[in-house]
Amino acid sequence: MGSSGAVPAYGRYPSAQLINLHNEYLLVDCGEGAQMQLARFDLPLMRINHIFISHLHGDHYLGLPGLLFTMHLHHRENDLHIYSPKGLDDILTTQLYHSRSVPCFRIVLHTLNTHTSELILEHPHFTVHSFPLYHKLPCCGFIFREKPKPRRIDPEKIPPGLPPSRLVALKNGEDIYDDAGNLLYKNEDYTLPPRPSHSYAYCSDTAYDEHLIQHIQGTDVIYHEATFISADEAKARETLHSTAAEAATIAKMAGTKKLLLGHFSARYRDLDVLLEEARALFPESELAIEGKTFYIHQI
Repeated sequence: MGSSGAVPAYGRYPSAQLINLHNEYLLVDCGEGAQMQLARFDLPLMRINHIFISHLHGDHYLGLPGLLFTMHLHHRENDLHIYSPKGLDDILTTQLYHSRSVPCFRIVLHTLNTHTSELILEHPHFTVHSFPLYHKLPCCGFIFREKPKPRRIDPEKIPPGLPPSRLVALKNGEDIYDDAGNLLYKNEDYTLPPRPSHSYAYCSDTAYDEHLIQHIQGTDVIYHEATFISADEAKARETLHSTAAEAATIAKMAGTKKLLLGHFSARYRDLDVLLEEARALFPESELAIEGKTFYIHQI
């Protein structure tokens, strides 16, 4: 929903992504105008239960107060979990205090450890870990991993008249025995291998840092900021950002299948120069621009 770095430019909004994982909607960063982008692309604002803020530079969280107020006006009831480095609690408390606002739903703030990787969300179908990034402020990346999936019933091999209880047991990966302990149905004979589990890593603002590879190694898809081109590498060093070539280098070293580029400097109206630079080193690179949807299970 947002691919611009620091300021909106050329129709590009500050950082924000929406992830749909097993019908759970996760918002990653919430730059200015995030709720406008949710409406623009007809995305389910009220179904967002978890928001992940990578760091407290304004282009990554300034859309949050407005989003929370809209949820309040829509009479949200569910708890909202927000994960952020230390300090967001002060920002939101000040905002609510001076606007004399009391949300009609519970906001649960989780303070991230920006020095080490940690499990921050355990869901029945997936996990979310944070990991440290190298930036001017304490900053985290996030990796979303599906848990191993169960084996699947092979409809061509299921015996006719199999009782529902035994069918459920096969779905749960169990072998079926009779009352005497004799094996009736071996699970592997009546099921198919589980579908692959997928993973996605979000590397927010960061200078080039090979230390992060240990956290994202083998991830199916990696988003990595690419604020500058190599000709502006000095500016990248000064601001602790990365070039498109450096993002591609990280992707190649991490063994990912696809690289998504974002957080583009306002100095570039035409983004092809960034894409070409990345593809020269890592051909499976794409621009993560507004309105673009990526289906990770198809990659």
